[in-house]
Amino acid sequence: MPTREERIAGGLYGLLIGDALGVPYEFHPPEQIPPREQIEFEPPVGFRRAHARVPPGTWSDDGAHALCLLASLLYKGHLDPEDLGRRLWNWYELGYMAVDHEVFDVGIQTSNALAIFRAGTPALKSGPKGEMDNGNGSLMRVLPLALWHTGTDQALVYDAMRQSLVTHGHLRSQVCCALYCLWARRTLEGAADPWAEAVATFHQLYPEGMEAHTELESHIRPNAPDLGRGTGYVVDCLRSARDCVRAEASYEGVVKAAVALGKDTDTTACVAGGIAGIREGLQAIPARWRKTLRGQELVEPLLKQLIDRS
Repeated sequence: MPTREERIAGGLYGLLIGDALGVPYEFHPPEQIPPREQIEFEPPVGFRRAHARVPPGTWSDDGAHALCLLASLLYKGHLDPEDLGRRLWNWYELGYMAVDHEVFDVGIQTSNALAIFRAGTPALKSGPKGEMDNGNGSLMRVLPLALWHTGTDQALVYDAMRQSLVTHGHLRSQVCCALYCLWARRTLEGAADPWAEAVATFHQLYPEGMEAHTELESHIRPNAPDLGRGTGYVVDCLRSARDCVRAEASYEGVVKAAVALGKDTDTTACVAGGIAGIREGLQAIPARWRKTLRGQELVEPLLKQLIDRS
Protein backbone atom coordinates (compact mmCIF):
# COMPACT_ATOMS: atom_id res chain seq x y z
CA MET A 1 0.00 0.00 0.00
CA PRO A 2 1.35 3.47 -0.81
CA THR A 3 2.23 5.70 2.12
CA ARG A 4 0.34 8.92 2.80
CA GLU A 5 3.24 10.90 1.32
CA GLU A 6 3.19 8.75 -1.82
CA ARG A 7 -0.57 9.27 -2.12
CA ILE A 8 -0.20 13.06 -1.80
CA ALA A 9 2.51 13.14 -4.45
CA GLY A 10 0.43 10.82 -6.60
CA GLY A 11 -2.56 13.12 -6.34
CA LEU A 12 -0.66 16.23 -7.38
CA TYR A 13 1.24 14.60 -10.22
CA GLY A 14 -1.81 12.55 -11.12
CA LEU A 15 -3.86 15.65 -11.90
CA LEU A 16 -1.02 17.36 -13.79
CA ILE A 17 -0.19 14.32 -15.90
CA GLY A 18 -3.86 13.60 -16.59
CA ASP A 19 -4.28 17.20 -17.72
CA ALA A 20 -1.22 17.05 -19.96
CA LEU A 21 -2.31 13.72 -21.44
CA GLY A 22 -5.68 15.14 -22.37
CA VAL A 23 -4.46 18.41 -23.93
CA PRO A 24 -3.82 17.17 -27.50
CA TYR A 25 -7.19 15.38 -27.70
CA GLU A 26 -9.43 18.18 -26.42
CA PHE A 27 -12.60 19.09 -28.36
CA HIS A 28 -12.62 15.83 -30.34
CA PRO A 29 -15.74 13.60 -30.12
CA PRO A 30 -15.09 10.13 -28.71
CA GLU A 31 -15.22 8.44 -32.11
CA GLN A 32 -12.20 10.49 -33.22
CA ILE A 33 -10.05 9.62 -30.20
CA PRO A 34 -7.31 7.06 -31.03
CA PRO A 35 -7.43 3.56 -29.54
CA ARG A 36 -6.42 3.57 -25.89
CA GLU A 37 -3.05 1.93 -26.52
CA GLN A 38 -2.18 4.94 -28.72
CA ILE A 39 -3.24 7.65 -26.24
CA GLU A 40 0.03 9.24 -25.16
CA PHE A 41 1.48 12.73 -24.64
CA GLU A 42 2.43 12.55 -28.32
CA PRO A 43 -0.62 11.48 -30.35
CA PRO A 44 -0.24 9.05 -33.25
CA VAL A 45 0.93 10.40 -36.59
CA GLY A 46 -1.87 12.04 -38.55
CA PHE A 47 -4.04 12.87 -35.54
CA ARG A 48 -5.27 16.48 -35.65
CA ARG A 49 -4.05 17.79 -32.34
CA ALA A 50 -5.78 20.46 -30.33
CA HIS A 51 -3.36 23.25 -29.35
CA ALA A 52 -0.94 22.12 -32.04
CA ARG A 53 1.82 24.53 -30.95
CA VAL A 54 1.85 23.25 -27.35
CA PRO A 55 4.69 20.76 -26.77
CA PRO A 56 3.68 17.26 -25.59
CA GLY A 57 3.62 16.83 -21.83
CA THR A 58 2.38 20.36 -21.05
CA TRP A 59 -0.41 20.96 -18.56
CA SER A 60 -3.13 23.48 -19.37
CA ASP A 61 -5.09 26.01 -17.32
CA ASP A 62 -6.31 23.12 -15.16
CA GLY A 63 -2.90 22.31 -13.77
CA ALA A 64 -1.83 25.95 -13.58
CA HIS A 65 -4.90 26.88 -11.53
CA ALA A 66 -4.37 23.92 -9.20
CA LEU A 67 -0.80 25.08 -8.58
CA CYS A 68 -2.02 28.65 -8.01
CA LEU A 69 -4.35 27.33 -5.31
CA LEU A 70 -1.65 25.18 -3.74
CA ALA A 71 0.89 28.02 -3.71
CA SER A 72 -1.67 30.30 -2.08
CA LEU A 73 -2.53 27.76 0.61
CA LEU A 74 1.11 27.11 1.45
CA TYR A 75 2.00 30.81 1.54
CA LYS A 76 -1.01 32.08 3.50
CA GLY A 77 -1.57 29.04 5.72
CA HIS A 78 -5.31 29.19 5.08
CA LEU A 79 -7.69 29.68 2.18
CA ASP A 80 -7.48 33.34 1.19
CA PRO A 81 -9.82 33.96 -1.78
CA GLU A 82 -8.31 37.37 -2.49
CA ASP A 83 -4.82 35.91 -2.72
CA LEU A 84 -6.13 33.10 -4.92
CA GLY A 85 -7.83 35.64 -7.17
CA ARG A 86 -4.59 37.60 -7.54
CA ARG A 87 -2.64 34.48 -8.40
CA LEU A 88 -5.22 33.43 -10.99
CA TRP A 89 -5.03 36.90 -12.51
CA ASN A 90 -1.23 36.65 -12.60
CA TRP A 91 -1.63 33.36 -14.45
CA TYR A 92 -3.98 35.02 -16.94
CA GLU A 93 -1.77 38.06 -17.52
CA LEU A 94 1.75 36.78 -16.87
CA GLY A 95 1.66 33.00 -17.20
CA TYR A 96 2.22 32.39 -13.49
CA MET A 97 2.35 28.60 -12.88
CA ALA A 98 1.98 27.94 -16.61
CA VAL A 99 4.70 25.93 -18.34
CA ASP A 100 7.02 28.36 -20.17
CA HIS A 101 4.64 31.13 -18.98
CA GLU A 102 2.43 30.28 -21.97
CA VAL A 103 -1.31 30.62 -21.35
CA PHE A 104 -3.72 28.75 -23.62
CA ASP A 105 -7.23 27.27 -23.47
CA VAL A 106 -8.78 29.94 -21.23
CA GLY A 107 -12.38 29.20 -20.25
CA ILE A 108 -14.90 31.95 -21.06
CA GLN A 109 -16.48 31.93 -17.61
CA THR A 110 -13.10 32.00 -15.89
CA SER A 111 -11.82 34.89 -18.01
CA ASN A 112 -15.02 36.84 -17.34
CA ALA A 113 -14.79 36.20 -13.59
CA LEU A 114 -11.15 37.26 -13.46
CA ALA A 115 -11.95 40.45 -15.35
CA ILE A 116 -14.69 41.18 -12.81
CA PHE A 117 -12.24 40.52 -9.97
CA ARG A 118 -9.55 42.70 -11.57
CA ALA A 119 -12.06 45.53 -11.85
CA GLY A 120 -12.44 45.59 -8.07
CA THR A 121 -15.16 43.10 -7.16
CA PRO A 122 -14.30 41.05 -4.05
CA ALA A 123 -13.09 37.55 -4.86
CA LEU A 124 -16.02 35.86 -3.12
CA LYS A 125 -18.42 37.76 -5.38
CA SER A 126 -16.56 37.69 -8.67
CA GLY A 127 -17.72 34.29 -9.95
CA PRO A 128 -20.94 34.37 -12.02
CA LYS A 129 -23.85 32.70 -10.22
CA GLY A 130 -26.34 31.82 -12.98
CA GLU A 131 -27.43 28.23 -13.61
CA MET A 132 -25.68 28.34 -16.97
CA ASP A 133 -22.43 29.31 -15.20
CA ASN A 134 -21.58 25.76 -14.16
CA GLY A 135 -18.50 24.91 -16.13
CA ASN A 136 -15.84 22.75 -14.49
CA GLY A 137 -13.27 25.52 -13.92
CA SER A 138 -13.39 25.50 -10.12
CA LEU A 139 -13.59 21.70 -9.89
CA MET A 140 -10.45 21.24 -11.99
CA ARG A 141 -8.26 23.16 -9.53
CA VAL A 142 -9.62 22.16 -6.11
CA LEU A 143 -7.74 18.90 -5.40
CA PRO A 144 -4.72 20.56 -3.69
CA LEU A 145 -7.11 21.86 -1.04
CA ALA A 146 -7.96 18.27 -0.03
CA LEU A 147 -4.27 17.30 -0.04
CA TRP A 148 -3.33 20.31 2.12
CA HIS A 149 -6.30 20.50 4.50
CA THR A 150 -5.99 19.13 8.05
CA GLY A 151 -9.27 20.46 9.43
CA THR A 152 -12.61 18.74 9.90
CA ASP A 153 -14.75 17.51 7.04
CA GLN A 154 -17.01 20.48 7.63
CA ALA A 155 -14.10 22.91 7.35
CA LEU A 156 -12.86 21.18 4.20
CA VAL A 157 -16.29 21.41 2.56
CA TYR A 158 -16.64 25.06 3.57
CA ASP A 159 -13.29 25.96 2.02
CA ALA A 160 -13.98 23.92 -1.12
CA MET A 161 -17.15 25.89 -1.68
CA ARG A 162 -15.50 29.25 -0.98
CA GLN A 163 -12.64 28.70 -3.42
CA SER A 164 -15.21 27.99 -6.12
CA LEU A 165 -16.83 31.41 -5.63
CA VAL A 166 -13.81 33.18 -7.13
CA THR A 167 -14.75 32.00 -10.63
CA HIS A 168 -17.87 29.80 -10.34
CA GLY A 169 -20.45 31.14 -7.95
CA HIS A 170 -23.45 28.86 -8.47
CA LEU A 171 -24.20 26.45 -5.63
CA ARG A 172 -23.98 23.48 -8.02
CA SER A 173 -20.33 24.17 -8.73
CA GLN A 174 -19.69 24.67 -5.03
CA VAL A 175 -21.29 21.35 -4.10
CA CYS A 176 -19.35 19.48 -6.80
CA CYS A 177 -16.10 20.90 -5.43
CA ALA A 178 -17.09 19.95 -1.89
CA LEU A 179 -18.05 16.38 -2.82
CA TYR A 180 -14.85 15.96 -4.83
CA CYS A 181 -12.72 17.07 -1.88
CA LEU A 182 -14.50 14.61 0.41
CA TRP A 183 -13.93 11.89 -2.21
CA ALA A 184 -10.24 12.78 -2.33
CA ARG A 185 -9.96 12.80 1.47
CA ARG A 186 -11.60 9.38 1.80
CA THR A 187 -9.31 8.05 -0.93
CA LEU A 188 -6.29 9.48 0.89
CA GLU A 189 -7.47 7.73 4.06
CA GLY A 190 -7.74 4.40 2.19
CA ALA A 191 -11.51 4.01 2.57
CA ALA A 192 -13.06 0.88 1.05
CA ASP A 193 -15.56 2.89 -1.03
CA PRO A 194 -14.39 6.51 -1.01
CA TRP A 195 -17.16 7.84 -3.26
CA ALA A 196 -19.98 6.31 -1.20
CA GLU A 197 -18.41 7.48 2.04
CA ALA A 198 -17.96 11.00 0.63
CA VAL A 199 -21.65 11.13 -0.33
CA ALA A 200 -22.66 9.88 3.12
CA THR A 201 -20.51 12.53 4.79
CA PHE A 202 -22.04 15.26 2.66
CA HIS A 203 -25.51 14.06 3.66
CA GLN A 204 -24.51 14.27 7.31
CA LEU A 205 -23.18 17.81 6.91
CA TYR A 206 -26.15 18.96 4.81
CA PRO A 207 -29.25 16.99 5.84
CA GLU A 208 -32.52 16.96 3.95
CA GLY A 209 -34.14 20.37 3.78
CA MET A 210 -30.92 22.31 3.30
CA GLU A 211 -30.31 23.96 -0.05
CA ALA A 212 -26.99 22.18 -0.64
CA HIS A 213 -28.65 18.80 -0.01
CA THR A 214 -31.38 19.62 -2.52
CA GLU A 215 -28.78 20.67 -5.09
CA LEU A 216 -26.90 17.42 -4.58
CA GLU A 217 -29.91 15.15 -4.89
CA SER A 218 -31.82 17.06 -7.57
CA HIS A 219 -29.04 17.98 -9.97
CA ILE A 220 -25.78 16.18 -9.15
CA ARG A 221 -27.50 12.90 -8.21
CA PRO A 222 -24.29 11.16 -7.05
CA ASN A 223 -25.88 7.71 -6.81
CA ALA A 224 -27.64 7.82 -10.18
CA PRO A 225 -26.42 5.29 -12.78
CA ASP A 226 -26.10 7.96 -15.49
CA LEU A 227 -22.73 7.59 -17.20
CA GLY A 228 -20.51 10.62 -17.64
CA ARG A 229 -19.92 11.92 -21.16
CA GLY A 230 -16.75 13.94 -20.74
CA THR A 231 -18.25 17.39 -21.28
CA GLY A 232 -17.30 20.68 -19.62
CA TYR A 233 -20.44 20.78 -17.45
CA VAL A 234 -19.29 20.48 -13.84
CA VAL A 235 -21.74 17.68 -12.95
CA ASP A 236 -20.85 15.64 -16.01
CA CYS A 237 -17.14 16.14 -15.37
CA LEU A 238 -17.48 14.84 -11.81
CA ARG A 239 -19.60 11.87 -12.89
CA SER A 240 -17.18 11.07 -15.71
CA ALA A 241 -14.28 11.03 -13.27
CA ARG A 242 -16.28 8.81 -10.90
CA ASP A 243 -17.01 6.33 -13.69
CA CYS A 244 -13.39 6.17 -14.89
CA VAL A 245 -12.04 5.61 -11.38
CA ARG A 246 -14.63 2.91 -10.71
CA ALA A 247 -14.02 1.10 -13.99
CA GLU A 248 -10.23 1.01 -14.06
CA ALA A 249 -7.79 -0.53 -11.59
CA SER A 250 -4.67 1.39 -12.67
CA TYR A 251 -3.76 5.04 -12.97
CA GLU A 252 -2.98 4.60 -16.66
CA GLY A 253 -6.33 2.92 -17.26
CA VAL A 254 -8.21 5.73 -15.48
CA VAL A 255 -6.70 8.64 -17.41
CA LYS A 256 -6.89 6.87 -20.77
CA ALA A 257 -10.55 6.06 -20.11
CA ALA A 258 -11.10 9.74 -19.34
CA VAL A 259 -9.45 10.86 -22.57
CA ALA A 260 -11.41 8.24 -24.53
CA LEU A 261 -14.63 10.05 -23.59
CA GLY A 262 -13.54 12.91 -25.84
CA LYS A 263 -14.70 16.54 -25.56
CA ASP A 264 -13.13 18.15 -22.46
CA THR A 265 -10.40 15.54 -22.30
CA ASP A 266 -7.81 17.50 -20.32
CA THR A 267 -10.16 18.38 -17.48
CA THR A 268 -11.82 14.97 -17.26
CA ALA A 269 -8.39 13.30 -17.11
CA CYS A 270 -7.16 15.90 -14.62
CA VAL A 271 -10.09 15.38 -12.23
CA ALA A 272 -10.04 11.58 -12.57
CA GLY A 273 -6.25 11.40 -12.57
CA GLY A 274 -5.97 13.24 -9.29
CA ILE A 275 -8.12 10.66 -7.52
CA ALA A 276 -6.38 7.74 -9.24
CA GLY A 277 -3.01 9.18 -8.26
CA ILE A 278 -4.07 9.35 -4.61
CA ARG A 279 -5.42 5.82 -4.74
CA GLU A 280 -2.40 4.25 -6.42
CA GLY A 281 0.48 6.47 -5.27
CA LEU A 282 3.15 8.25 -7.26
CA GLN A 283 5.11 5.17 -8.30
CA ALA A 284 2.04 3.67 -9.96
CA ILE A 285 2.00 6.51 -12.50
CA PRO A 286 3.92 5.31 -15.57
CA ALA A 287 7.54 6.39 -15.47
CA ARG A 288 7.46 7.53 -19.10
CA TRP A 289 4.91 10.20 -18.15
CA ARG A 290 6.61 11.16 -14.90
CA LYS A 291 9.89 11.68 -16.74
CA THR A 292 8.52 13.70 -19.65
CA LEU A 293 6.00 15.95 -17.88
CA ARG A 294 7.16 19.49 -18.53
CA GLY A 295 7.36 22.18 -15.83
CA GLN A 296 8.35 19.96 -12.92
CA GLU A 297 10.60 22.71 -11.58
CA LEU A 298 7.38 24.53 -10.65
CA VAL A 299 5.90 21.48 -8.93
CA GLU A 300 8.72 20.08 -6.82
CA PRO A 301 9.18 23.00 -4.36
CA LEU A 302 5.44 23.10 -3.71
CA LEU A 303 5.21 19.32 -3.32
CA LYS A 304 8.08 19.34 -0.81
CA GLN A 305 6.34 21.99 1.29
CA LEU A 306 3.07 20.09 1.07
CA ILE A 307 4.60 16.80 2.20
CA ASP A 308 6.64 18.46 4.95
CA ARG A 309 3.43 20.01 6.25
CA SER A 310 1.61 16.69 6.20
